[in-house]
Amino acid sequence: MKKLFFIVGLLGLSPIFAQKTNVDITPNNSWLKAGVTAGVPVGDASDVSSFNLGLDLRGQYLFNPNVAIGVASGYSHYFGKSDFEDFGLVPVAGFFRYYFKPSGLFLGTDLGYGFLTNVENNDGGLYVNPQIGYHNRDWNLYAFYQNTWAENDLDLQAVGVGVTYNIRFK
Repeated sequence: MKKLFFIVGLLGLSPIFAQKTNVDITPNNSWLKAGVTAGVPVGDASDVSSFNLGLDLRGQYLFNPNVAIGVASGYSHYFGKSDFEDFGLVPVAGFFRYYFKPSGLFLGTDLGYGFLTNVENNDGGLYVNPQIGYHNRDWNLYAFYQNTWAENDLDLQAVGVGVTYNIRFK
């Protein structure tokens, strides 16, 4: 079932990838996003962790003023409750964002694989991270729901907020 969601997600984005074949990378359409996140684990994760902090790193390309795709990674550190060790999540994902205006509301999601660190008998699983937020030329502020369907029926979820700064190519 997880593989089905992944394939449907990729097929849903295929018309976007097929629209433009001549790609010019400029400071106006491509940049890095670097920032931090903070969240509260929910679901299975709330049994073993009470808080998470993370780093967010993205490379973005704008097809037009409203549609962007890119790659996303980073690290989310889950602080273990008493009797549980800390653990982490390293996502490797593609992302899609829709910007309604040059400044203002955006919707987006990441889709990929989340690698778990410091978790025995579990390498990770399907990763999804929908977001809603505010953006301008330099900053992005957003709320997110992060879910990783990992091996051995582990459903790792968190809700939180993040902020990223746009680092423009020159």
